[in-house]
Amino acid sequence: MSFSSIMGLLQFLHFLFVASLLISSRAISDQIPKPYVVYMGNSSPNNIGVEGQIQESDSDHLQLLSSIIPREESERIALIHHFSHAFSGFSAMLTDSEASALSGEQDVVSVFPDPVLQLHTTRSWDFLESDLGMNPGATHTHYHSSTDVIVAVIDTGIWPESPSFRDEGIGEIPSKWKGVCMEGHDFKKSNCNRKLIGARYYNIQVTSGGNQTQIEATKGSPRDSVGHGTHTASIAAGVYVNNASYFGLAQGTARGGSPSNRIAAYKTCSEEGCSGATILKAIDDAVKDGVDIISISIGLSSLFQSDFLSDPIAIGAFHAEQKGVMVVCSAGNDGPDPLTVVNTAPWLFTVAASNIDRSFQSTIVLGNGKYFQGTGINFSNLTHSKMYNLVYGEQVAAKFTPASEARNCYPGSLDNNKVAGNIVVCVKDDPTVSRRIKKLVVQDARAIGIIIIDEDNKDVPFDAGVFPFTEVGNLEGHQILEYMNSTKNPTATILPTTEIKRNKPSPSVASFSSRGPSSTTENILKPDVMAPGIGILAAVIPKSQDPGSVPIGKKPSSYAIKSGTSMACPHVTGAAAFIKSVHRKWSPSMIKSALMTTATNYNNLRKPVTNSSDYFANLHEMGAGEINPLRALNPGLVFETDVEDYLRFLCYFGYSQKQISSMSKTNFNCPKNSSQDLISTINYPSISTSTLKRQQKAKVITRTVTNVGSLNATYTAKVRAPQGLVVKVIPDKLVFSEGVQRMTYEVSFYGKEARGGYNFGSLTWFDGHHYVHTVFVVKVE
Repeated sequence: MSFSSIMGLLQFLHFLFVASLLISSRAISDQIPKPYVVYMGNSSPNNIGVEGQIQESDSDHLQLLSSIIPREESERIALIHHFSHAFSGFSAMLTDSEASALSGEQDVVSVFPDPVLQLHTTRSWDFLESDLGMNPGATHTHYHSSTDVIVAVIDTGIWPESPSFRDEGIGEIPSKWKGVCMEGHDFKKSNCNRKLIGARYYNIQVTSGGNQTQIEATKGSPRDSVGHGTHTASIAAGVYVNNASYFGLAQGTARGGSPSNRIAAYKTCSEEGCSGATILKAIDDAVKDGVDIISISIGLSSLFQSDFLSDPIAIGAFHAEQKGVMVVCSAGNDGPDPLTVVNTAPWLFTVAASNIDRSFQSTIVLGNGKYFQGTGINFSNLTHSKMYNLVYGEQVAAKFTPASEARNCYPGSLDNNKVAGNIVVCVKDDPTVSRRIKKLVVQDARAIGIIIIDEDNKDVPFDAGVFPFTEVGNLEGHQILEYMNSTKNPTATILPTTEIKRNKPSPSVASFSSRGPSSTTENILKPDVMAPGIGILAAVIPKSQDPGSVPIGKKPSSYAIKSGTSMACPHVTGAAAFIKSVHRKWSPSMIKSALMTTATNYNNLRKPVTNSSDYFANLHEMGAGEINPLRALNPGLVFETDVEDYLRFLCYFGYSQKQISSMSKTNFNCPKNSSQDLISTINYPSISTSTLKRQQKAKVITRTVTNVGSLNATYTAKVRAPQGLVVKVIPDKLVFSEGVQRMTYEVSFYGKEARGGYNFGSLTWFDGHHYVHTVFVVKVE
């Protein structure tokens, strides 16, 4: 045998050895128990509120576990969480093979690993209520008259001492409330009141470390240790708090969208994330407790989106909707790329983020006298009178560090001796190094301050505390680098932040806000709407700020400025609670429709809404537009999307009759002809269709509207369509009389001459008083 043959044989044997190791290690890891969710569909109506029957259901689930877990591992025959109110199921420690065996059981709809989900105000509500800031003197005395709508916030808990949760002037707790105020080592029943009527926490939380999943106990208390839950709760329903500010910035009256409605906090998350099974348990409890609206500023990563029967938020929200409880969710913070939107089930109300007419600027002064307006929040003591040397990251690189890493201010990339005492310019070529990391790297190297050049996030103010910080886009960044190259000793200073009021244009889509179309189905337009999510002042934990974040001589602030779709979501929650307080009998889909069909798609320059790149925003970025809560009180017509619509959606999506029957526990049967194309036909307040071929005949979509305005009204249709797309409405006039409350119409789309790709437009029904907008997206191939 030749030498080359021997070497080839050795390489082959080595490959077999490595492959066998990989297979055996995978086989071993497959048999390591980890948390799984076992979803078993709708709860039997007999189980709800009957303690003995709930315990019987509990024992049934334990019996099911004992049938597949070996007797010698009997300690695993235990439920982590048990769901029995809005829906049925449990979570438990299972191996992959045990999970696979359970998925074949008759009553089981789906079995999936417990996923880890991520956590995704003074001026914002005034901005929304004054026709997008164009009527600064507008006041609305009739606003917030009711006090019995209950908002559940599923998040990191709550800080009950915040002034935003005081209960002065609020009436007795509604009799429908069946929840609890759980005590903990740092939380007493007396921390709840007539405003914060309930608080729960959950002992088991899942965190992922490497390839291992661990179960650990959270701190036994509903108290917020992160600040996220407190912030979102106060945006949704915080009371009026005068003279609120963040160390003088954003000063004014802080309040939520429904200041006189109630809050119930459900602590499911820590800084590390949120267990999907725990979120399911919290939704189950919230429905049983009697809440009206659930706010969830949480979601799966857009990189790892799952289908609707292995997404805990989608599963829980489906059953909440069946019980008449609306669920509002954030769209995610993975923009500006398309196909990043999460929480896309049609029964969820999915919210994108926008700016408001207020910004926070930190000015750069260069040695040549030029000024540049940067974005950021800093409380430094730098002034015009003293300038500092200005250096570029790659010019002060540590030995043997690639210039690209130093330019991006990677950890360990800078020479501390060259950085100390200077202002450092860093860029963002690499999205893996966050602004916070860059700031810490430069700060640890004893720099005076930092200027970041970042086109993508220049619209979102980063809070740098007392450290001089500012951020500019590429245009300003190029001019700063040109100045640095033009002189031997470039200098600069960074001034403390100032607040810019009546900022224009606003609203605009936030750079970070996740975009559609939905990667699961393009035939439902997501996100649904847009709401303020940049620079929002709301309540926080007074001691939650990082060291160096509090200005010298100041006490920690009870309010802070944060950005994210996490902040946009509770704005819609608050608006929905406001509408619910006026229209008590309206279903979740009616409230959702009202907010969508009355949303605005123009800014305070009276021009179409733009995105952070100053282009006109499309419907995949902003949904139906920016919510207008006051206009939504009287929408004229609404689209009612009922449970049968959602069941048809599941049929069209491709789920089996058995799965859908288990989910609904009804006699509903899937239509004989089911395909993804038919998803467009469910009665949704917007229209999206992904399959209009140029040569095919017109595609017809049916919609039904319910009159909630004047008994006698005539609506006329007006279509705005892009050039080449032929859109017709039949009939183009809807006549409502005293005996006619619902009417159906057809919209046809013909694309022979249309532009390829996504075509965006709208259909508006007008009766002389109400404008009922239905936006549409048609993908032409």
